[in-house]
Amino acid sequence: MTTYRISQLAERCGVPATTLRFYEDAGLLLAERTPSGYRVYGKDAVERLAFISSAKLLGLALEEIRELLDVREKGVCASVRERMVLLVAGRISETEGRIAELSAFSAHLAAVHADLSGSAPDGGCGPDCGCTIGPAAAGPVPVTLSRTRPVPVAEPWREAPVACTLGGPELEERTEQWRRLVGRAENREEIPDGLRLTFRAGMELAGQVAALAAAEQGCCSFFDFTLHLTPAALELTVRAPEAAAPLLADLFGATV
Repeated sequence: MTTYRISQLAERCGVPATTLRFYEDAGLLLAERTPSGYRVYGKDAVERLAFISSAKLLGLALEEIRELLDVREKGVCASVRERMVLLVAGRISETEGRIAELSAFSAHLAAVHADLSGSAPDGGCGPDCGCTIGPAAAGPVPVTLSRTRPVPVAEPWREAPVACTLGGPELEERTEQWRRLVGRAENREEIPDGLRLTFRAGMELAGQVAALAAAEQGCCSFFDFTLHLTPAALELTVRAPEAAAPLLADLFGATV
């Protein structure tokens, strides 16, 4: 019978070992223990991970993936497909809603752009110069852009799946980028759920921090980043749910 140690499975599937441990804690991936305490995964783990990765690409939430795995364990493909049809239909509805929001916002921007492209009044700005957009100018329906699909919590990052989509060389490069950046911090402060790093103020550094934080959220939505720039310092606050503590420590040196 084919079995995998956690490092072997991580290499075989391109999934970080920290993510595999999280999947196990979340009940998505089964593992046995050797007498010496090492994790051992069965041969079905590769296919199970492929299913989890596929479900993530569809934008399914962690609890939805867990539910699908429970249905899948019963060995009836038709039941899995039936449940997936409903979940994917929900994602389509949410996506179409976001498209409508973006279309409305694009139209609003086009109107503002056309107004700003006209002749500017003499002198300084005033209430009617067009630089300040009031509620009436935005149209009868306010435009609200949702960055992610609605999450019934005040802080969505707390409920985001603790899983990174990077693997192999990409993950190593991203880790090295963060370690180089963290090494430039002049002060570090442990806070609830994370830490705060303080750097010497500078527009170039601020741009680097912002770009790296945005890239990180693209693959790890469970991280919460806040940038605060003053003439004297740049503060980067990083928070993550408890399950992501190993990743927080690995990237930023946190002890939470």
